Amino acid sequence: MLIFFAVLASAFSAGKKDEDPKPLYFDETWGYVSMAKASEYRDDLPLTDVCYFSADVNCYGELISVPKIDAIPVEGKRRHMVFICDSKSLTHFVLDPQYGVRANIISQLIEAVQPFEGLNIDMELVPARDRDLFLSFVAELRERLPEKILSVCVPARVRRLQDDVYPYKEIANLCDRVFIMAYDEHWSGGVPGPVASPQWCNNVAAYALKSIPQEKIIMGLPFYGRTWADKSTSGAWYYETAMKRLEENNVDNLIYEDGIPTFSFTTEVKVTGYLNDVYSLWHLADSYKKVNIGKIGYWRIGQEDPAVWDFLLVK
Repeated sequence: MLIFFAVLASAFSAGKKDEDPKPLYFDETWGYVSMAKASEYRDDLPLTDVCYFSADVNCYGELISVPKIDAIPVEGKRRHMVFICDSKSLTHFVLDPQYGVRANIISQLIEAVQPFEGLNIDMELVPARDRDLFLSFVAELRERLPEKILSVCVPARVRRLQDDVYPYKEIANLCDRVFIMAYDEHWSGGVPGPVASPQWCNNVAAYALKSIPQEKIIMGLPFYGRTWADKSTSGAWYYETAMKRLEENNVDNLIYEDGIPTFSFTTEVKVTGYLNDVYSLWHLADSYKKVNIGKIGYWRIGQEDPAVWDFLLVK
C-alpha cells in the first residue's frame, strides 16, 4: 500500500517559524508520565508536578497497576498518583455504592496514594446518569484525604452542557486543582483538524475562568498530533464488496491456498496530519499567560518537541 502524507503543522505556528519564542514562566507545570514509558522522563525537565499514569480497576473491582513511587527518579517535585477507569460500564459499578465496589476502591486508593503528595482523578468515561455519583465519589476522597493534593481531570468545555457529567464549578469546589484537557478538538473519529486550535483553546480558557477559581485552573497542552486517512483497507468484507474492490484495483485472478482464495493489491492512501511543535505550543501557552492563567500541564512526557523545554519554564 502506498501512503502519501500531507503533514500540516498546527495553525498556531503558521507564519511564526522565523520568530524566536521568548521564555514563558509558570507557577506550576504538570507533566504526565506513562509508567510503561518511564524511561522517557528526565528529572531535569522544568516541572513542578509529576503525574504517574496510572492505577486502574480490573473486572473484579480491584485496584491494579498501582504506580511505584520509586519507578522514576523525582527530586524536588510533587508526585501524583493518577487513577483511571477505562470502561464506561465498569465506571458505573465503581461509582454506584449499591454494588459494593466503591467502598473497596476508595479504601485501596487511600492506601495506595500514601507515598505520593497527591491523587489525580482521570475518569473520562463517567456515564451520563452517574453525574451525582461521580461528584460524591470525589467529595468522599476529598474528605478522607485532607492532607493530599486532590486534582480532577475534566474535558474541554466552551459552555455548560445540560446535565453535564463534569460540571466545572461543582468539581472545583471539591478539589485543589482542575486539569482541563484542552485538546482533542479534532479526534481520530472525526474530520481532520488541529488537536487544539487557538480560538477554540481561548474559548475553553474563557469558560474555565468563569467557572473555576483562577488559582485552581491547570490548562492542559497536547504534546501529540493526529493523522487521518482518506480510506481504510482493513476490515471484514461482503463477498460482493471484495469482488468490487478487486475489479477496481485490476486484480484479475485469485490464488488459492489450501482451497481458500487470497489476493493482494497496491493502493494509494492520502494521510493528513496535524502536529504540535515548540512554536504551536508556545503560542498556546502564551495565550493562557495573557489571561493570567499561571498553571499548565502536558499530555504527555516523551511525545514532545524537545525544544519546548527551552521556553516553557517554572518561575
